[in-house]
Amino acid sequence: MHAPLDPRLTPARADLAARSLEGKVAAARFVDGEVREVVEPQVPVRRAPAFDAPLDTEALMGERVTVFETSDEGWAWGQLGADRYVGFMPASGLAPPGPAATHRVSAVRTLVFPGPSIKLPPLATLPFGAALAIVRTDERFAVTAAGGHVPARHLAPLERRETDFVAVAERFLGTPYLWGGKTSLGLDCSGLVQIALAACGVACPRDSDMQEAALGAAVAGGSPRRGDLMFWKGHVAIVRDDATLVHANAFHMAVAIEPIAAAIARIRPTDGAMTSIRRLRA
Repeated sequence: MHAPLDPRLTPARADLAARSLEGKVAAARFVDGEVREVVEPQVPVRRAPAFDAPLDTEALMGERVTVFETSDEGWAWGQLGADRYVGFMPASGLAPPGPAATHRVSAVRTLVFPGPSIKLPPLATLPFGAALAIVRTDERFAVTAAGGHVPARHLAPLERRETDFVAVAERFLGTPYLWGGKTSLGLDCSGLVQIALAACGVACPRDSDMQEAALGAAVAGGSPRRGDLMFWKGHVAIVRDDATLVHANAFHMAVAIEPIAAAIARIRPTDGAMTSIRRLRA
């Protein structure tokens, strides 16, 4: 018997599904879908086609999305290319793919200017991890294929990876907690883990239960060490050292550093005991 398909990762509804799922799910019709690119700094991925629907995750500029349907109301239903998450996005934030990305934003957040001057009114703000096609440099700025000027110091070539995902996560200290968020304007526990690992070139699922199932190997005994992931039902935290962790959490309503023992004691009454510690590398 096959395991049930995860609806978060399965582009299937009663009325419509991806053609790749034909014969695996029941749907009124199947379509191939069309590849689109996120052209806004970030695009919400919602559970339903409404602006007040729950935010499940966010897609960042440069991400590819396979769109299976676009409604008359302006909602695109599709699947993200990187982590396979499925949901509804404003179609206005998507466009046919442009030139291949060459760089990513390596600052927590940066600005896009209309020309090579910091005195010009910014056109947009871009989140950490956004992917851009850079075509040339202009003084201290990298120029995008769309003509925007981004401070070159805030970018890194796609092939250049971070080496310490814990240090990446620590850059977001104080960022507000936002369920489904993945940027310095707001993020959740698993979003913090995902963007930090992605910066190091490590593919990471979106939600904490997916991460617990897919990442690393279980730590059977001994003290946790830097880079381990600590899991509870519905929560994940990153170990900084044998005494502290960093996590986005709704208690602090922010990304915070907390003693491990204090976090375990605080979380136990509401969410139960820790379910596992996962080590990403030996």
